[in-house]
Amino acid sequence: MIVGRKELEQRESQFLAPYALKSAESRGRHYPEPESANRTAFQRDRDRIIHTTAFRRLEYKTQVFVFFEGDHYRNRLTHTLEVAQLGRTLARGLGCNEALTEAICLAHDLGHSPFGHAGEHALNRLMQGYGGFNHNTQSYRVVTKLEDRYEGFSGLNLTYETREGMIKHETAYDKSDAKNYDPEKRASVEAQIANLADEMAYNAADLEDGLGAGLFPIEALEDLAIINRLHEQIGWERGKFGQLTRRALVRELIGLTVTDVLNATNQRIEAAGLDSAEKVQQHHENVVGYSAELAPQVDELKKFLYNCMYMHYRLVRMQHKAERFLTDLFNVYNAQPTMLPPETFNLIGERSQQRVIADYLAGMTDRYALDEWQKLFDPYTNA
Repeated sequence: MIVGRKELEQRESQFLAPYALKSAESRGRHYPEPESANRTAFQRDRDRIIHTTAFRRLEYKTQVFVFFEGDHYRNRLTHTLEVAQLGRTLARGLGCNEALTEAICLAHDLGHSPFGHAGEHALNRLMQGYGGFNHNTQSYRVVTKLEDRYEGFSGLNLTYETREGMIKHETAYDKSDAKNYDPEKRASVEAQIANLADEMAYNAADLEDGLGAGLFPIEALEDLAIINRLHEQIGWERGKFGQLTRRALVRELIGLTVTDVLNATNQRIEAAGLDSAEKVQQHHENVVGYSAELAPQVDELKKFLYNCMYMHYRLVRMQHKAERFLTDLFNVYNAQPTMLPPETFNLIGERSQQRVIADYLAGMTDRYALDEWQKLFDPYTNA
């Protein structure tokens, strides 16, 4: 039996929750295209995102640790895949559109600069007076302007719902600017799921990577309420915390937060009587989130990770070097733009010189940025 787009759309109509977005009801693409015979509109969006150059580059972009610090730490690609996995789990559990959730999750970091948030901060500082830089907005630029894969239009020509979910992506570290996407409305349930899946993924992953890197000992976590809950579940002995126990801790953390979010979100939706996607977006607050009991415990964990991991002297040193690398590159290209590759230099005029440089730098992997810096500033390296 062949299951085509029409059958898939019928299944969505039959099985998805009333507040879920249905692909057959999409507001469409900016440029009209024939529909796929075998995929829904949101599945097609997901596939287009996976095949971008920007998606492949995520493998060598920093999540927390720069690529040469170890092979087993998360990078921006593995983080994105973990976000998508959590997003699908939450969407499935809540009866939402998995394909749309997955598309938003996979696209949320496409515009991230090299060297993680340190690179983003540097580019934003350098772009003051030229429109600034935000990786969320840059991800949107990637899928609407910068990826060049189709005749007749720039970008990927994604559906309205995927683009809206991307531009309304928000976490504690990301803010959105959705002026062209009904800014008075909240994000869809699928986009809200993607937002929280991002946070859940980096909390769990950073905890595991921080412990693995020795940035803090397990004993430093003993005062955290959420860790004590997990301690009771896992039952490790004091002084005996090995690799398997660390992985069990992270696994249980994910299980705890997923179950809590599913239950708390379902209760909010039912209590508010949100029986359509439109009602969700017009609701006075986001519906996807932790319970009142778990939310402060997650916040406590996030504060711990910020103070003991992100502000650890080893990471701060690397962040300082990363900002210097990008600052040097931006300044030399801005002073002498003919040093840019010809295909990049020729874009000046189509957009401002500074924006062309920011787009070029944001698209670099950590490795490529370091190679370019060496070519430009090491006299013994050939250009």
